[in-house]
Amino acid sequence: MTNRIALITGATSGIGKATARLLANTNFKLILCGRRKDRLQKLAAELAPITSVHTLSFDVRNQQETATQIAALPDAWKEIDVLVNNAGNAHGLDPIQTGSIDDWDAMLDINVKGLLYVTKAVLPVMVQRNRGHIVNIGSIAGKEVYANGNVYCASKFAVDALTRGMRIDLNAHGIKVTGIHPGMVETEFSLVRFKGNADKAKSVYNGFDALQGSDIAELILFAITRPAHVVVADLVVLPTAQASATVVRRT
Repeated sequence: MTNRIALITGATSGIGKATARLLANTNFKLILCGRRKDRLQKLAAELAPITSVHTLSFDVRNQQETATQIAALPDAWKEIDVLVNNAGNAHGLDPIQTGSIDDWDAMLDINVKGLLYVTKAVLPVMVQRNRGHIVNIGSIAGKEVYANGNVYCASKFAVDALTRGMRIDLNAHGIKVTGIHPGMVETEFSLVRFKGNADKAKSVYNGFDALQGSDIAELILFAITRPAHVVVADLVVLPTAQASATVVRRT
């Protein structure tokens, strides 16, 4: 099926940006969402010669803003076929006893509540049409807990649980739900986690070939282009050098 509409959160960098570029080249119309309006506009200008693009600038942590922006989509953009819940973050890498409450709130608000707010806003049309596909981007941290990961891991375990719960609740409406759980992907993720410390962020990916945003984009495309009777339910993907959340072979 061509010319389906895909809404991508966190579209201004990393996995979201790579997914936007790939879907634009495979006949999807795109609703690109993000907080950084300048980046959204730049990406939209890049992709406009290839496909139809609509942008929404809002913070997924704000439930009212999220609901209002999605509800106000023009009629031609309301029938969203694919939702890619990609927006997410990690803040800090501290043991639980010294963790920052502000960091905790940021992770839970974006990774869990933000995902819920966007899904809540998009689902009515999918339910009414008895079709659609939701792709939730989780993490290996939602499958394995690691030292100092505590709240980030908890937020991604929640994404995994919500993905499974959505799949059950939406089964009666023919809506597919996919969870994709990457290991180490070289994006702005670590730069945010280490609060802009570029040296620390870069060291995370030293000595091995990390996954790239484009690798995850290809998996998203694969999942959302399966035949109607097939759903890729749960997928963990790691770089070859990574064996678990904490075991990485570096050279």
